[in-house]
Amino acid sequence: MAKTIIVSNRLPVKVLRTDDKLSFQPSEGGLATGLGSIYRSGDNVWVGWPGLTVEGAEEQDLVVEELRANSMSPVFLTKAEFRDYHEGFCNETLWPTFHYFAQYAVFDDATWAAYVAVNEKFCQAVLEQAGPEDTIWVHDYQLLLLPSLLRQARPQATIGFFLHIPFPSQELIRVLPWRKELLQGMLGADLIGFHTFSYMRHFLNAVSQLLGLTNQNGQIETADRTILVDTFPLGIDYDRYATAAVSAPAQEYAHTYREALRGARIILSIDRLDYTKGIAERLRAFELLLERYPEWREYVSLVMVVVPSRDQVETYRRLKEEIDELVGRINAKYCTISWRPVYYFYRSLPLEELAAWYQLADIGLVTPMRDGMNLVAKEFVASKADQSGVLILSERAGAARELADALLINPTDIGQLAEALHVALVMPEEEQRQRMSNMQNLVQQYDVFAWSRLFIERLEYAKHKQLALATAQLDARNAQYLVRDYQQAKQRLLLLDYDGTLVPFLANPQRARPDAELLNLLKALTNDGHPGRHH
Repeated sequence: MAKTIIVSNRLPVKVLRTDDKLSFQPSEGGLATGLGSIYRSGDNVWVGWPGLTVEGAEEQDLVVEELRANSMSPVFLTKAEFRDYHEGFCNETLWPTFHYFAQYAVFDDATWAAYVAVNEKFCQAVLEQAGPEDTIWVHDYQLLLLPSLLRQARPQATIGFFLHIPFPSQELIRVLPWRKELLQGMLGADLIGFHTFSYMRHFLNAVSQLLGLTNQNGQIETADRTILVDTFPLGIDYDRYATAAVSAPAQEYAHTYREALRGARIILSIDRLDYTKGIAERLRAFELLLERYPEWREYVSLVMVVVPSRDQVETYRRLKEEIDELVGRINAKYCTISWRPVYYFYRSLPLEELAAWYQLADIGLVTPMRDGMNLVAKEFVASKADQSGVLILSERAGAARELADALLINPTDIGQLAEALHVALVMPEEEQRQRMSNMQNLVQQYDVFAWSRLFIERLEYAKHKQLALATAQLDARNAQYLVRDYQQAKQRLLLLDYDGTLVPFLANPQRARPDAELLNLLKALTNDGHPGRHH
């Protein structure tokens, strides 16, 4: 029986080493939730890196057995592989390029070689699990080469690929020395999915410009297959956040914070430390709000949660310093005995505490410079049980294509962002509820479970359509019938394609001339068993 294999860089589990022992903690990420019903069914399996370097065969066997019991299969990476493949090529080459920060991109043949080697390692791990008829769903930019590697080994397999980050303009893709290899790697899939139509359009344009492959209505024609390209906006587990927001622990957090903030209006910003998130720009916009509208001083506070990420890397370290300095400057300038402008937390928060902040916030400030989707915006919407509050959202986040009832802004326009904060603070409650209700209906309907179901359905459709259009091979029996009918026919019509069939394609059409062998073949066909007949 055919099975489904999910493949991603990380497994939906955290394997931790404490006191020379290993512990296994399930991941609470949205993707793990959405795909849980798939990889835990039947013989299905999730293949990926377990999150740490495993030492020795005994420890490796322990991880394999523990993960097998939970429908997972590990790909073990050495410290050098993880450094060069993940921290190197993925985070220093692909991440900045795909997010339009090409000035931060590093182009290194050594990290590219590691990226190729690890993709091949993932391929071998998948092949150990996959039969010829199985469905394989590959995820994200860490494994762009994997679909093609799998296609070479399993030509009949059903392969899907989904990109969770933006796909940039082909002008950015051109910057990459390995652009063709990366595009060809993705084209190993039968279905390629993106969050938005603009990412899909950029990809189709890149394939056309750089590989010369035509496409029409989201279908790419290759020499042997038709590949379907489509959009699938990722959702969240809506009920999880809606339930957490009204839970007893969240209510307790909310009560404590409300008293501590002394009734101040709350602007909430939650993001991982990254230069793509526009965190410093938010602080400057909040500072400008207090400068332009002095009436909000002592009445509005910005609660900023920054989740630690790669702060040993120079670019991220400088960003952390900039945020620290901005927070210090704003608080020093405007702080009073009874009011603090910015509450700054450099740590991650548990779900109930996070939901409490979502529930308390008057404004959700989600303004990345670039973001594939941004699920924080959807989590904020789902947590609003009373439908109060306003979402301010960057037009450059994938979620902006869906959440049209948010206040959409250009994240680099500090003045516009400051004005949006003021508009949100004075927005009538009725308008807030109407906008929030519209967004909740959409986020609830198109949740992460609907996303995964739709992708699998489209993948099955893509494969079915592909098979329906496949060329049937001429077997010996039908060849016999063909020769017999041909010999018995009184009239015969032969239609022979020329360029690319009788002669190869040539850059100069004048050189596409028949050779002696072809002329003899055509002469034999026209004679047709009658040596004296000439045409």
